[in-house]
Amino acid sequence: MRAKQAMVRGDLAGMLADAERSLALFDGLGDPWGRLEAADALGRHAEITADYERAAALRRAGLRLAEELGMWPEAAFRTAELGRLALLAGDLGRARELHERALRLAEELPSAYAEEFARIGLALVARREGDHGAAEAHLRACLALLRRIGGRTGVAFATAQLGFVAEERGDAAAALALHREALDAARSTGDPRAVALCLEGIAGARALAGHHAHAARLLGTAARMRASTGAPLPPGERGDVDRIAAAARAALGDGGFDAALARGLEP
Repeated sequence: MRAKQAMVRGDLAGMLADAERSLALFDGLGDPWGRLEAADALGRHAEITADYERAAALRRAGLRLAEELGMWPEAAFRTAELGRLALLAGDLGRARELHERALRLAEELPSAYAEEFARIGLALVARREGDHGAAEAHLRACLALLRRIGGRTGVAFATAQLGFVAEERGDAAAALALHREALDAARSTGDPRAVALCLEGIAGARALAGHHAHAARLLGTAARMRASTGAPLPPGERGDVDRIAAAARAALGDGGFDAALARGLEP
């Protein structure tokens, strides 16, 4: 639990140290459930730091263990997490297949939490495929649950994703409103990576509205916030930032964009 709390604070070094210590303790006890929990934290760390090979190995091992223990909600989570790794690798077909499998299992149990996690993944797949309607439907279904249970981190992420959907549809005003709402939720979590995502989203809305220097400054601030956690945005997650940066750079020119990026803004 301390490792997962460190993740939310952006303390990735502390997260790794506690997760490895936890795994060693549970190994010593011979406790399979504990190993599953500790390995989950290690898998999250590996994904955040773009060590996808290690993340996949941990997720596959976790899925096998969850199935052996009959812990089917955990099996649904691990299946969706493997789908997330396929998404980051650009294999959208495999990502959709794994998330749909996770969703079916979650619905059969039923497990609302596992269903929400699978739907978030399906929304991300739909966004990358350009299916904005499907992405929005999945995200709004997730938000209904997250708001009932007070899941602030999830609310921030899902609302930000709705903001990106609005931006991709060309609605700058709706995108800005959604990303500002997401930013309020993200700030309440204390997670710098969550705040950075929302700043990147606001940058997209501002660029769409023609405020390219403001967008570049927001991107610069977000990049520094991510770097402060020891986890800059990895290539598999740079699609939105690269798209927004390209629009701002085209409008400002290389010199203007780089200057605004370096200047940044107070978040």
